[in-house]
Amino acid sequence: MDSLPIQPDVTRAEQKTASPPYWTVFRRQLQHLLKSYTFRVVMQGLLTLWLVTTFTFFLIRKMPGNPVDIQIDRLMLTYSLTYEEARNQAASLFDFDPEASLMEQYVDYLGNLLQGDMGRSITASRTPVHQQILRFLPWTLFSVGLGLLISFTLGVFIGMAMAYWRGSLFDNVMTAFASVIYGIPDFVIIFIIILLFGVQWNFFKVGDVYGGVDPGLESGFNLPYLKSLIQHGFLVVLTYVLSSIGGWMLTMKSSTISTLGEDYILVAHARGLSQRRILTTYVGRNAMLPLVTRLAISIGFVVGGSVIIETLYQYPGLGRLLYNSIAVRDYVTMQGVFLVIACSVIFSNILADLMYGVLDPRVRIGGSKS
Repeated sequence: MDSLPIQPDVTRAEQKTASPPYWTVFRRQLQHLLKSYTFRVVMQGLLTLWLVTTFTFFLIRKMPGNPVDIQIDRLMLTYSLTYEEARNQAASLFDFDPEASLMEQYVDYLGNLLQGDMGRSITASRTPVHQQILRFLPWTLFSVGLGLLISFTLGVFIGMAMAYWRGSLFDNVMTAFASVIYGIPDFVIIFIIILLFGVQWNFFKVGDVYGGVDPGLESGFNLPYLKSLIQHGFLVVLTYVLSSIGGWMLTMKSSTISTLGEDYILVAHARGLSQRRILTTYVGRNAMLPLVTRLAISIGFVVGGSVIIETLYQYPGLGRLLYNSIAVRDYVTMQGVFLVIACSVIFSNILADLMYGVLDPRVRIGGSKS
């Protein structure tokens, strides 16, 4: 009778060196993920988005004025309907039950939102809100985005020059200009442009700059349409540049002066490096760090546009859509616009945190240890 093969003895030390179970590997990977700087930044962003969405939902419904009553009054005045007829027609405009409790409306709103449904506008013939946003968003991205790019670029270069030649005539003049222009509200800048350049000096006709483009033109990459697009958007871009460039100039000047006093700048001078290399490699990169977060926040608010600027110029952007929705208490459109703005701001802040970790590794390393 053949004997059974003798199994080798497995010592306790050999068992420890064997591959760990799957749940142990998963636990280690989960712990590593939770300690990750990127993961924590993203989770904080998602939590902030939920809190902002919830706060906005309840805040909008606590505003004075009822959308049902506003629609009833509009229908009665426009079509000479009785109160009951106007109320029946107004009730058909809502995707939600205005008489339901706030918690029921909130649960329904989150359920539809998770399915990608922002609802339908109350005032725009039940048009889906996402279609409205996609219609007005490109105008805002063009005008406010171009204005932010110009103001940031000019502000950074002028602010760095102000710091490098601090105490000179150029520095004194630019500092005074930045301080004055930064303290003027954007609507005051609009009135100055229209009254001085439009009415007094007659550089342009005020009626020709309102709106987004001349009516009747075929949209596309053709010369008449592009010319009209630039003509109508020029004052919007100019107003945004003038209202924001002062802050970029002063911030960059302060950051550059602080960077010029660091020890590594003195070492770079002692090594005989050229002024151009010192400014671009050593001063510029480090002086830009405080501006990264502010730029990211500004990029996020580009999506929201400027409500005052777009409303006064009658520019068809997302800011004007938000203003018109607030005026008629269009809850659904207001929620959609605020949600898009919140998403853009939170995403840009996440991007700023990640960029800050790349530019300054001490932030990323310190965050992973905390």
